[in-house]
Amino acid sequence: MLSRIYIKNFALIDTLEVSLHNGLQVITGETGAGKSIILGALRLILGERADVKSISKAEEKSIVETEFSLNNKFKKFFIENDLDYEHQTIIRREILPSGKSRAFINDVPVTLDILKELSSQLIDIHSQFETSNLFTAEYQFKIIDGLSENKQIIHEYQNEFSDFQSLKTQLKKLQTQLSDSNKESDYKAFLLNELEELHLDNVDYEELQNQLSIQENAEMISDNLAQVLSRFHQEEVGILSFFNEAKNKLAKIAEVSQSFAELDERLEMSFVELKDIISELEDEAESIEVNPENLALLVELNNRINNLFVKHNVSDLTELKEIRDQLAGEQLGASELESQIEEVEENISKKEKTLQILAEKLSKNRKKSIPVFIKKAESLLKKLGLEKARVDIELFDTSEFNPFGKENIQLLFQANSGFPLKPIQTAISGGERSRVMLAVKKIIAESDELPTLILDEIDTGVSGKVAEEIGNLMREMSADMQLIVISHLAQVAAKGNNNYKVLKQDIAGKTQSTIVPLSDEEKLNEIAQLLSGSKITEAALAQAKELIG
Repeated sequence: MLSRIYIKNFALIDTLEVSLHNGLQVITGETGAGKSIILGALRLILGERADVKSISKAEEKSIVETEFSLNNKFKKFFIENDLDYEHQTIIRREILPSGKSRAFINDVPVTLDILKELSSQLIDIHSQFETSNLFTAEYQFKIIDGLSENKQIIHEYQNEFSDFQSLKTQLKKLQTQLSDSNKESDYKAFLLNELEELHLDNVDYEELQNQLSIQENAEMISDNLAQVLSRFHQEEVGILSFFNEAKNKLAKIAEVSQSFAELDERLEMSFVELKDIISELEDEAESIEVNPENLALLVELNNRINNLFVKHNVSDLTELKEIRDQLAGEQLGASELESQIEEVEENISKKEKTLQILAEKLSKNRKKSIPVFIKKAESLLKKLGLEKARVDIELFDTSEFNPFGKENIQLLFQANSGFPLKPIQTAISGGERSRVMLAVKKIIAESDELPTLILDEIDTGVSGKVAEEIGNLMREMSADMQLIVISHLAQVAAKGNNNYKVLKQDIAGKTQSTIVPLSDEEKLNEIAQLLSGSKITEAALAQAKELIG
């Protein structure tokens, strides 16, 4: 059961906190007051995408927090996901000013997938704009499978079907790989051989460029090094000679003053460094050799690598190595691929047998439950003012497995007598949709064990006796679950175990939405206002009292 809602800095809501109870909870409020904002916040708890535009104060984070009263059947979920189980569990979403969002269960950070998995077992939000769900095969299967007690079987079937689909994808990939391998094996082998011949793992491309540059400029380098070393080593006028003389003279001065001693020490260090540089230059000069054969080899290697860069549309050796490794992996022998294909085909065959058994069980249970659904649905629709309405469900065998078995489904409907049943999407009118959907929700609620159901203006477009019956039906549904209803109907509001009103008001020059619980007197006035408009009349009050009973 949803026991508390806390919203902060979300759209028109500055801060909102409300406690909810079991039974029928009715929320009323004028159009535009902010009911849809509250629902939008709650949808974040269901794992829907967060939008930074929802933040009211851009510099602060937005928070949506809900508290649920749980029973022990949820303990398994918490243990499997390494979460602390609490009877009063708190689920929270935060939208940061940066646009990022975070999810928490009992203050433990969780992924959206885990959040969705838990919240989908706790709450279902149905809007008047979502009645088109009724037209989908997934929803129609959900209706009949709930009545058929197929929940465990469909869960097992869908796990097997997921594996089956993965195997088929794997088989297709292997078959494509084998076909490509047969078509392109020679060319790929040529490309691989071309890359392997270069022994790329032993090539340092930067060093190759360095060696190539040295070889191409060897004569110039040798000449310049010879001149440099000559400047250093010339007797009497060489740099070393002058440097050594200067060092000796500074050493004499250093004996006179400490400041000169420090300079002398620095000059000595520079002299050591200079001799070390000269030594390395001499080594380099000795290693420089004009070698046309070596230059030719370097040029050839460089050209081959650059040609492969162009050929494979890459720019460095790392990418060439990746292509080489990929080609090596693709050179899996045809015989090995065929063996893998045979193994996957065998696993697919086993899965098909398992799926067939489960699909037959699903279908058998569904067919047994169709008369139960017809009886329940037509009885409910009569209460809701569709006395002549008829419904049926047809199942059609298919040649291929689908996520729901080996059959398709069609929900049929007709509101008037003397006309044939037709697929519901073509036979139902706008005014009938909400009533049919409410009847279906009632049937699903009986078998779904969902703690909380929120219906958003699902009663739109009805009035009078039908509205009274809708209120009665919602009160009946709330006996086994928490039913939260957003409504404009006085007949529905009168049935509420607890009533709330969404208000929009100006606070400090800013429009804000909030929700407040109604006392018995406030509930009476709210119902009277729903009946008579902005001005509450004595007649409306009398009628409101009669509705409340």
